Amino acid sequence: MAALGQNVAVVVHRAGDLRLENRPIPEPGHNEVLLRMHSVGICGSDVHYWQHGRIGDFVVKDPMVLGHEASGTVVKVGSGVTHLKPGDRVAIEPGVPREMDEFCKTGRYNLSPTIFFCATPPDDGNLCRYYKHSASYCYKLPDNVTFEEGALIEPLSVGIHACKRAGVTLGSKVFVSGSGPIGLVNVIVAKMMGAAAVVVTDLSASRLQKAKEVGADFTIQVKNETPKEVASKVESVLGCMPEITVECTGVQTCIQAGIYATRSGGTLVLVGLGPEMVTVPIVNAAVREVDIRGIFRYCNTWPVAIALLASKRINVKPLVTHRFPLEKALEAFETTKRGEGVKVMLKCDPTDQSP
Repeated sequence: MAALGQNVAVVVHRAGDLRLENRPIPEPGHNEVLLRMHSVGICGSDVHYWQHGRIGDFVVKDPMVLGHEASGTVVKVGSGVTHLKPGDRVAIEPGVPREMDEFCKTGRYNLSPTIFFCATPPDDGNLCRYYKHSASYCYKLPDNVTFEEGALIEPLSVGIHACKRAGVTLGSKVFVSGSGPIGLVNVIVAKMMGAAAVVVTDLSASRLQKAKEVGADFTIQVKNETPKEVASKVESVLGCMPEITVECTGVQTCIQAGIYATRSGGTLVLVGLGPEMVTVPIVNAAVREVDIRGIFRYCNTWPVAIALLASKRINVKPLVTHRFPLEKALEAFETTKRGEGVKVMLKCDPTDQSP
């Protein structure tokens, strides 16, 4: 095998301290593959770990490699791997259960308390040149699906999982609160699943323009309306109250608006995470039988997403607005922090910077 070169990685040491470092190239175990990374998207959580050194109970205590929206090429396989070979292009599912617990047995492995998850302390992510991962959680990409589309399966999976939990179906009227990357993937998936009308709210006009581009039927730019005023605007543009609200901001006033907006008997799915304690009009939801559901990441979504991308039933390419080589990771993180564009993609392979 040709020499692999240096394994450059993007590592957060503590709040505010992000570095490019050389790491040893790992050796794949029995059911693992070594990957040459190609495209890795920057997520809000990566920026949050860099800025604050923690998310809730997950605290950066030791240097941690960032990145969990990723794709790459297999360069070496462990002795037990049969479904992948060197040269295969793969998308990486970042959450790998460490044990076959009750959640895994029922197919909800994302809820396993001991799960390995890329770039969640203490587990290293894959924003580096070379990375090893469980072969069972690497999915072969068809020739007509790009590396960047492969990396975007991670955020897309959040949309698939949220819309499934919400029960989006033929003819659904859906309100998506927030037009960041996760709001946008929920628009894409809701339309794909048969939603008749999707309305999106956000503070930013440029983000709402992107929502229109990916399929939103209506957009509302929120300025300083009360939650009840936002709810009544949603109802007026849809012509009715939505059966389903997907809340992607985690902001208290947005969750309140989500409850007020959702039709009686409907469902509100909380995707965005904000402060631990939030004040909401729970009695309003209770007496109108509005179901409030949470989601945690996703499970069983990669095969679905790959099938959708390969069949060209959905298009996630417009989500990528910026690209940087791995060496310019700090600049890429600054760009994301400033809220520019939608999805910033890092290109980890110096010999192949293509999408």
